[in-house]
Amino acid sequence: MTIPLYLQDSYLRECEAAVQSVSGKEVMLDQTIFYPRGGGQPTDTGKIIVGASAGDVVDSASEFRVVNVMKKEGKIIHELDRDADFASGAKVKCVLDWGRRYKLMRMHTAAHVLSAVMHRELNILITGNQLEEEKTRFDFAMENFDRTMFDTMVNKANEALATGVELKIYDLPREEAMKIPGVVKLAGALPPSITILRIVEIPGIDLQADGGTHVKSLKEVGKIGIMKLENKGKENRRIYFTLSG
Repeated sequence: MTIPLYLQDSYLRECEAAVQSVSGKEVMLDQTIFYPRGGGQPTDTGKIIVGASAGDVVDSASEFRVVNVMKKEGKIIHELDRDADFASGAKVKCVLDWGRRYKLMRMHTAAHVLSAVMHRELNILITGNQLEEEKTRFDFAMENFDRTMFDTMVNKANEALATGVELKIYDLPREEAMKIPGVVKLAGALPPSITILRIVEIPGIDLQADGGTHVKSLKEVGKIGIMKLENKGKENRRIYFTLSG
């Protein structure tokens, strides 16, 4: 199995790895810094350099773009921009598109804060979400749709972000974690097969199960701004927001 280094340290930009399997454009490594898309967070991108170690100089033919990362049957698979010309056992260097990742980390942490405020103030659960570099979408069920109310929710979220508190990330057994009120804020997000939950806690603001990447402190996030609100039908609502600062 691939060691998910991105869960141990979301700020890792490079790592060395050994190739475990190759099939056309798809490669599996013994460890990786690349996040596989899931839970509303997009895939990381970057490059894999074959035969490289720290400080090595290699020609461009040894570089492969990582265009997609996904989970297949519990395995983390890296999709390259072309068929791999190397085999299992090859040593590679992974280099993350850090600018993209950092934007997604900031956006993900902001999403936790806003969803926590919506849950606390309006008892709303998010039914769907999609993070992007420049915007995030929340879907949720709500009878009355009021722009003024959501301006208030965003203002409260921004007040929370302004505290600049540092996040805490740790694991808990499922039974213990599920005793915590509000630990799951994305409806239907946790299949029964998951027995150990990774908890992302923003002290005094939010605590929930989550498998994505985040910033270390709320002072890194910036400020939330509403882009648009949509009424998708009976009680089906959608909000798009972005970050500034």
